[in-house]
Amino acid sequence: MAQPTTGLSEGRNLRSGSVPWREADWTLPPAGGLSRDAVDIAIIGTGIMGAILAERLSAGGRRVALLDRRPPGCGSTAASTAQLMWTMDVPMLTLAGHIGETEAARRWTRVLGAVRDLSERIEAMGLSALKQDCPTLYLTGGLLDDEALAAEAAMHRRHGLPSQWLDGNQVRERFGIAPRAAILSDGGFTVDPVRLCHALIELAVSRGAALAWPVNVIGLHPDGDRVHIEMEGGDSLHAGEVILATGYERPSLFLPSAFSLLTSFAMATPPGMAPLWKGNAMIWEASDPYLYLRTDESGRIIAGGEDIEEADADTRDALISQKAGVIAAKLETLLGAPVTIDRQWAATFGASPDGLPAIGATSLMPHVWLAAGYGGNGIAFASLAAQMLERELAGEADPDRDAFDPYRFDSNAGQRAADR
Repeated sequence: MAQPTTGLSEGRNLRSGSVPWREADWTLPPAGGLSRDAVDIAIIGTGIMGAILAERLSAGGRRVALLDRRPPGCGSTAASTAQLMWTMDVPMLTLAGHIGETEAARRWTRVLGAVRDLSERIEAMGLSALKQDCPTLYLTGGLLDDEALAAEAAMHRRHGLPSQWLDGNQVRERFGIAPRAAILSDGGFTVDPVRLCHALIELAVSRGAALAWPVNVIGLHPDGDRVHIEMEGGDSLHAGEVILATGYERPSLFLPSAFSLLTSFAMATPPGMAPLWKGNAMIWEASDPYLYLRTDESGRIIAGGEDIEEADADTRDALISQKAGVIAAKLETLLGAPVTIDRQWAATFGASPDGLPAIGATSLMPHVWLAAGYGGNGIAFASLAAQMLERELAGEADPDRDAFDPYRFDSNAGQRAADR
């Protein structure tokens, strides 16, 4: 894995430990040279966010360049457990308590639409082998007790979200796990994150997109109606628009401090251990920290959680074995069966106060945009960013730009949005 460097975005060791997929099996999209000609859009970052953006924007005939200091998909994307959900880490009930039910519903339904859109695009591109549909089962926990979880389910239904309430006995009978009340939601799916990332980049390149790695962007400079992109070593590129899709290596000059970094831990059993529950559901808890678990095509159980509010690599790495053991113990309690740890790892990820991403124009430089999928649903938020920025870059204001504005936690955010 590439070592941290300095530049436009932070340099971080984003993941460590042993993931359950073989990096030797990845075929990296080959890097090509950058043209001296200006491009319409430069995307800085070739993880799943950059890949989804590149596929969508290149489909519209735009000249796109992809730049990264790492090989494509080999940062946080390679540590993702890759469950696509439209439900958020911050419950809808909690969000409604801060901004009102109507506004909370607007955000949640928009994310649901983005997840559905990505599913349809994957299938239309002939990549359905990289995804598997599965429901999500959201168990009662420390954030929402039975009564609150029932209210959460009722709020989902009021706004047309595909969820239903199950009591503890129904959960036990239907899924074969310890009885706890839950919300069962449809519309989710899992993906192979790295292979999907590579496939989308290859499709964008086939349409004429340029891919350059390893290149380290060290500066952006306004240049009339374009942006001059300065790279380490003296190379440069002009772009009409620049999208910062640097993931959890934050472009700290542009991304507000409200979007923070944490560490999550995960483990996987040996192949063939699943299923230990019914229904092929992705299961998670209304707790903080929460446990989440799913299966993969090899019959592994992949589980994670035990997040800490710390992104220091040394601190994280020292905790991997301990955290994997805690996750395994919680699994055994939930499933009523012994669990063997075969792989264990940790990764940096991003969070936000409302569990939602930062998508929109930056405040410091014209023609520069943020696409930061912070909040726990990074791949779903990448699809949302592609929808929104495709519209914004065509000169049409997205109707939900205020909901995901990177500066919405700033007291001047409303005025800034009105001035655009």
